[in-house]
Amino acid sequence: MPKAVLVTENGGPEVLRHTEVDERSPGPGEVLVAVAAAGVNFIDTYQRSGLYPIPCPFVLGQEGAGTVTAVGDGVTGVAVGDRVAWAGPLGGYAEQAVVPATAVVPVPEGVDDETAAAAMLQGLTAHYLVTSTHPVRPGDTVLVHAAAGGVGLLLVQLAKARGGRVIATVSTEEKADLARAAGADEVIRYTEEDFTTRTRDLTGGEGVAAVYDGVGKTTFDGSLSVLRPRGTLALFGASSGPVPPVDPQRLNHAGSVFLTRPTLAHHIATPDELRWRTGDLFTAITAGTLDIRIGHRYPLADAARAHADLEGRRTTGKLLLLP
Repeated sequence: MPKAVLVTENGGPEVLRHTEVDERSPGPGEVLVAVAAAGVNFIDTYQRSGLYPIPCPFVLGQEGAGTVTAVGDGVTGVAVGDRVAWAGPLGGYAEQAVVPATAVVPVPEGVDDETAAAAMLQGLTAHYLVTSTHPVRPGDTVLVHAAAGGVGLLLVQLAKARGGRVIATVSTEEKADLARAAGADEVIRYTEEDFTTRTRDLTGGEGVAAVYDGVGKTTFDGSLSVLRPRGTLALFGASSGPVPPVDPQRLNHAGSVFLTRPTLAHHIATPDELRWRTGDLFTAITAGTLDIRIGHRYPLADAARAHADLEGRRTTGKLLLLP
């Protein structure tokens, strides 16, 4: 019998159970994938803990890559033997995953399964942030929090590719080196200096065009304060905890700024948009202009350790589970 990582009750990493599950078969419009690699993301910890409620039991994991082993009725454009990747549907922390055929994209030659899995959720997130949420224009100065993390490293690269100037925040010198290597123009170690004061200094007091903030509670007030007039705060995550309710009048006082809480699902809502974004990512990867840094690989059975490391800020780059 295949194995998967189940959440049978909400809680800390210790509630993750690596166990046997029933064989899966694809239904109409679905494909069965032999999972080669599954990505680990902060949203998985929110779902595991119950911050984002999902009825238990369920299999975690919203992205992966592998080979199609069966297709359901009515599936066209995907065949047994195809290498595919996906982001969105649950069930990636498993040896087998059933995925809607409309959610998978072909993995091109020159992109291995691990890279494809690592590029999906975080790569798509970084892509929509710099192309849609606040489209970075040549000359824009933007601030990227947690710039040595999985999304952060991709945001730095994609913003630079669009002509932006990137200010990055990190916690350690090792992470500062990673952010610089990704192309960050300026790096702030927030453990040693106040990022708001330093950002204002680096922009001559003007502020930044956009802040890409996946940290949340501990950075929100500062992020809002460093925006230029009519700048954009893109709050796309909450690794430090959820932000308390905000009085909209604060946006006026900050300079008629924009606050948005985007999510990936609304930016890959159609197959065409999904394929546009993944096409851009895979093209950049094969061209060597986008580096997908896989920081840590864990056996599927060690999903709990991966979660503990992620929540303990002991990781950089992308985390993968390998069945």
